[in-house]
Amino acid sequence: MSEARAEAGDGANAAAAAVDADRESNRVAKRNVAVLVFAQAVLGSQLAVSIILGGLAGALLAENKSLATLPISLVVLVSMFTAPAASLFMGRFGRRAGFLLGAAAGGIGGALCARALVVGSFGLFLAGAAFTGVYQGTQNFYRFAAADTGTDSFKPQAISWVFAGGLLSALIGPEIVRLTSDTLGAAPYAGAYIVVVVLNVVGALGLMFLDIPRPPRALGTHGSGRPLAVIARQPVFIVAALCAMVGFASMNLVMTSTPLAMVGHGFTSDHAADVVRWHIVAMFAPSFVTGSIIVRFGRLPVIAVGLALLGACGAVALAGVDLHHFYVALIALGIGWNFSFIGATSLLGTVHTKAEQAKVQGLNDFLVFGLVSAGSFSSGALLDAFGWDAVQYAMVPALIAAALGVGWLAVARR
Repeated sequence: MSEARAEAGDGANAAAAAVDADRESNRVAKRNVAVLVFAQAVLGSQLAVSIILGGLAGALLAENKSLATLPISLVVLVSMFTAPAASLFMGRFGRRAGFLLGAAAGGIGGALCARALVVGSFGLFLAGAAFTGVYQGTQNFYRFAAADTGTDSFKPQAISWVFAGGLLSALIGPEIVRLTSDTLGAAPYAGAYIVVVVLNVVGALGLMFLDIPRPPRALGTHGSGRPLAVIARQPVFIVAALCAMVGFASMNLVMTSTPLAMVGHGFTSDHAADVVRWHIVAMFAPSFVTGSIIVRFGRLPVIAVGLALLGACGAVALAGVDLHHFYVALIALGIGWNFSFIGATSLLGTVHTKAEQAKVQGLNDFLVFGLVSAGSFSSGALLDAFGWDAVQYAMVPALIAAALGVGWLAVARR
């Protein structure tokens, strides 16, 4: 009897210790999430500036106007090649070092873009866009960093909250454009890029408080876990990567050409900035509840709803080119991206161990931004050659492929 009591007491102590450990883990995770939300809000604002002004500044500087969206496309292309290297760098030196390196690149990019607008150099502006791409290649790991600490039940909410920080960037970025674009009268838009430099300095200071341990490195030849080819053949990885690729690429395809399409249909750059503002709000505002929705209904249903909303964006855009069509289409586009991308990010986290995360996340983002690059490069060309409708039709094959992938995985799981 006494032995039974002793065993029961040990079991109760072990359970209490586990609860305390989970509570401490979540406490650290919440502090890290707060830092990442700050970084997403402050540093992420520079991407809103690039989205709004990249095409307009490109049209101002480029002799060939079909290259107007090339700066935005270059940001995405460079981020594609940065992602695998950044992931491996963070796996070795930690998240904070990687994110600080990204902020430094963002500051250099802002300075080069401002200088390019002062001297009227399209080539220098492209160089600045390339450095901004290095920043974006690191920023996209904020979502993974949110899930590095904390319990499994907390991780979907942590990812969602970090995305919610983008809501603040949606408010800050367009205001920067509105208030500072014309401060240097002889160099339109240069003032906004000078503020981008300041944003990177302030954001880097906040990142100093990030406390995420480096992933464990086991001894031996299998210290990094299973071979990447083995992980990439898993159905869950295939569907997670596919849906992230399609969700992000579809969003970028439409968003990249929206300011130019609006100006081409007689609206002002202020109209375009406001539409992009509400688009970015729609991208990130649902993040306050997306994690809870995933926990309640599951990852695949949330991804499916996101893909459906991306399709709805195209349907609304095809229905007309009045101002309200642009608003409704871009809001549906933002919410669709939120559900599909957060759902896919959460799904990806189920296929790898801590030791495998650097290479798996790097491959995932390389694939994602590979397709995003293709969409971004084709966006301006499609708009220039065939018009706004062609941009919408270009989404259809990819959305169908992703929807079939979700359905296939759902049936396979049953």
